[in-house]
Amino acid sequence: MTSNGPWRDTGRQENRAPYVEAGTNPTWIGHVDPHDYRPAPGNTAGSVRPIFRASPPPSRGATRGALLPLLLGGGGLALLSLVVVVPFLLSNTGVAGFTVGFVASLVPLSAVLLTVYFIDRWEPEPTRLLIFAFTWGAAVSIAVTLLIQPLFAVVAPRTSEAEFRFFMATVQAPIAEEFAKALGLLLLLLATRRYFDGPVDGVVFAFTIAGGFAFTENILYFGSEIANSRNPGGDFIQVFILRGIMSPFAHAIFTGTTGLIMGFAARRWHSGQSILAFFVGLIPAMILHNRWNSMGEDFFAQYLGVQVPIFLLAVVAIGLLRFAERKLTRQRLLEYAHAGWFTPLEVDMLATPQGRRSAVQWARQRGRERQMKAFVRAATDLALTRQRILSGRDVQRHQEDEMRQLAHILPLRNAVAS
Repeated sequence: MTSNGPWRDTGRQENRAPYVEAGTNPTWIGHVDPHDYRPAPGNTAGSVRPIFRASPPPSRGATRGALLPLLLGGGGLALLSLVVVVPFLLSNTGVAGFTVGFVASLVPLSAVLLTVYFIDRWEPEPTRLLIFAFTWGAAVSIAVTLLIQPLFAVVAPRTSEAEFRFFMATVQAPIAEEFAKALGLLLLLLATRRYFDGPVDGVVFAFTIAGGFAFTENILYFGSEIANSRNPGGDFIQVFILRGIMSPFAHAIFTGTTGLIMGFAARRWHSGQSILAFFVGLIPAMILHNRWNSMGEDFFAQYLGVQVPIFLLAVVAIGLLRFAERKLTRQRLLEYAHAGWFTPLEVDMLATPQGRRSAVQWARQRGRERQMKAFVRAATDLALTRQRILSGRDVQRHQEDEMRQLAHILPLRNAVAS
């Protein structure tokens, strides 16, 4: 790196003894057992500022090919689901209600997707997987719920209309809806181990699926008030305040607990543990969903006393996850710095929000913003690949990825420093 940037080179890093110390386990989301530890490969190029160029690692194309069946299958399921979902919505809302509901539903959806963007900024998931997650929530999980509903209707109490509706809201909805949403998480976990490998990823995918589900559900609720109410304007405003302003994150928090638990299971990959985590993760999601739908006459008291604290707890938990992810990235990059791939000050640039902002600003002034962003992203991916290696899962495959990524890091560094 040149010395006039926001960091200063400290010279060539010697490849000394393996970097093993207490800092190896910087957070609770990236614990490494001692027998799984492996030193980072040394930089045999002899310099941290190489002069040769290389092409991007070929593993990205292979990854796209591996995801193709999932994306095509998900797209096909989404199209089939729309055949069920769209007529259902139109029959309950009419064209005018559907249109108003669609537009109004964009407001809470925007809040959820902006939150996903905020959580996912450190190590962004592939856009195609986020689109899969959203379409699963907005179409497939709705269709699955509609297909499951009749089974609950058969066993629901029929003594009164009120008891029937209460059963469907507090028993059928939590079970059927959370199961349908979590199926998408399970597919992502089983098919995209490279990307779904921690609690942050689980929360991101869960929030995206839940955002899609809530979007379609809101179209139904908002549109029904327009189509069926005697006072459509007033009733619509009331429902919009309740669902669009007071509780845009309700479904996200429900399903987010499932994603969180499945994400922890993904830290050490095992298909049996992942399936077990799917069922375990459904329990808190269903309980939270049941408690929300059970609020009755004392709604506002329960909302302020229970739901608001749960929301604040979720905010704190997400903040802790993001903090832990940054610490984990820094520790893994320090291990590569010890092996000669980075300098310690470069690690601070790559693994802290302030350092990244300073580096991008410096690169922008020199017309290298795109190269710097690519360098930061590649270093983050490399740190997470190392964490997968140290977790002891698919070690050989991830070591091959590691060598390709390290070869890619050198020309990226050269492009920034030139």
